[in-house]
This record gives sequence, C-alpha cells and structure tokens, in this order.
Amino acid sequence: MKKIFTFVIAIASLLPGFVKAQDKVGTTAANFLNIPIGGKAISMGGAYTAIADDATALFWNPGAVARSGRSDVYTSVTNYFVDARHTWFGAQYFLSSADVIGVSLNSLNYGDWEKVTTVENPEGTGEYWQASDLAMALTYARSMTDRFSIGGSVKYIRQQIYNESASTVAIDLGLLFITQFNGLQIGASIRNFGGSMEMRGRDLLTQVDLDPESQGNNENIVSYLKTDKWAIPLTYVIGVAMPVIDRDLTSLVLAADVMRPTNDAQILNLGADLKIANMVSVRAGYQSLFKSESENGLTLGLGLNVDISGYQIVFDYGFQYFGKLGMLNTTSFTLTF
Repeated sequence: MKKIFTFVIAIASLLPGFVKAQDKVGTTAANFLNIPIGGKAISMGGAYTAIADDATALFWNPGAVARSGRSDVYTSVTNYFVDARHTWFGAQYFLSSADVIGVSLNSLNYGDWEKVTTVENPEGTGEYWQASDLAMALTYARSMTDRFSIGGSVKYIRQQIYNESASTVAIDLGLLFITQFNGLQIGASIRNFGGSMEMRGRDLLTQVDLDPESQGNNENIVSYLKTDKWAIPLTYVIGVAMPVIDRDLTSLVLAADVMRPTNDAQILNLGADLKIANMVSVRAGYQSLFKSESENGLTLGLGLNVDISGYQIVFDYGFQYFGKLGMLNTTSFTLTF
C-alpha cells in the first residue's frame, strides 16, 4: 500500500499543469508519428515513457534505451483503420555497458485504392493510387550514471499520396532517471522536433496563360501549384513508473504518462503490467483520460517470455478499443541477445 500511495503522489505531481488545451486536431502533417507502437506499450495504454524493457524505447523515449542492458531486435504490426497496416521495426546494439545505438523504421501503408478519376473519366480510369507514411531513425543513448541516462534520435520523415510527396527531418530527445524512492522511475521526452512538410509532385505541374487578354504571348507557360506547409506533431511527454510488487516470481509495475502534442489536447495515459513466473504477463491500461470526445480508452494485452539457448524470445499482444471505430489488434515479436 505504501508503494501504491507513492505512485499516486507521483502522478499527482504531474497534474498541476494539466489544463484543457485548445483543440488543434488536423493542424499538422505526419500524424502517424504519434500512433503508439509495440504490443506491450499499447496494452499498457501508452504509458511507457519511464519504462525501458525493450527496443520500443527507441520510439517512446531515447533516453531509456541505455537502461535495458541488452541488445534487441523488435517488430510490431497493427491492423489499422480503413484496411491500413501499421508496422514498426527497431534494433538496438550495446557498444559498451553504457553506450547503445539503434535504428528504427515506422511505416503506415494504406494499400492500393481503385478509381483514379479525371475530368474526362469521372467514374474512374481503372488505375490504382497509393498512399503511405514512413519514418526512419538513428538513435544514440548513454548511461551517464547508474541512475541517469540520456539519448536522442535523428529521423527522416516522408509522406506520399499518389504522385505527390513531402519530407522533412526531425529529432527526438529523452532522459530517464531511476530514483532511490521505492524504485520510482521518471522519464521525459520531446518527440518530432523538426521542420515542416510541403507536398510536391508531377500532378502539381500545370500550364497557364499569364495574360489571356493579350495576343501573341506564350499561352502555355509551365507553372507549379504551390501547396501549404504543415508542421509535424511536436509532442512533449513526462512519465512515471514504479514496481508496487517485486518478488521472486511475481511483479506488478504501474505507469502513467502525461502527453501534450501540439495538434491535440493534453492527455493522461495509465497502464499496469503483471508478470507471473517471469514468463507470462497480463496487462491493462487506459488512454486519453481527461480528453473530451475521445473514442479510444481501454487497452488490454498478454505477453509470453521464453528463454531458448541463451536467446530471449518475447511475444506480445495488444488490444485497443476505439468505441464507434471498432477495435485494433497489435502483435509483436522480440529477439534478445
């Protein structure tokens, strides 16, 4: 009970700045960057900034990467809305006991869509069009002391719709501090600090007559339709995590994240992870507390940890309920060496 009380106090310390922010949904590009990844993290409601159990720290908090103490290869797949598929891959390698590098790939593929329409063929030309989002990142993290670590990522971001695309570069920064107070961990990260995105492509080329009332001038000057520039979703997160039960065969970790994106209201995510016999994990969480008109909320999940010939293999499953929008299922696989 003392540890649970400590955890509640830690959450309360995050809330004084919790004010209702202006709703800015739809004001940024590359919103796929804030889609949660990883079966374990998703099933814990996205409360993962202060946890460093696997390579998904490359996404959630680069500062936590150096605390796991092991090299991982990780992949996660989510069957997303409108038949899209969200895939994340990450790998981290320890150069020394304190230094680690990592690479990751974040992809949202919308598949092939029929019916490319034109003025001459309003019912469709029979062609297909595609849309996809992609982010590739390189990460470095270091343990400065036995309780404090920092890290950062540089990433290339690209969005494509048919023949048009936009790209930019951004950075993530993070830190993790392990306190001496009942095992409480505090994490903080800034994600997607970078430039804006502007769509360009061959379909934006057109021909114009600069002076249609004059004769003898060039009536087919090639011009380029300029599109607006859009910022990417800069996101500030601070989180806490603490083991409230830590015995030989059983452990229970509680976690909470306060998240403030520039394209939405501030939210609170909560999560819990119960591990039994160091092999089976049962998880639950809740997303987007204090957010009005939110469809997401309850999350659940399971994990299985198996040791084979010195290699640790982990299977995770995460479930998200989105109200009127239905359910999302995430499966992930980790190989630790």
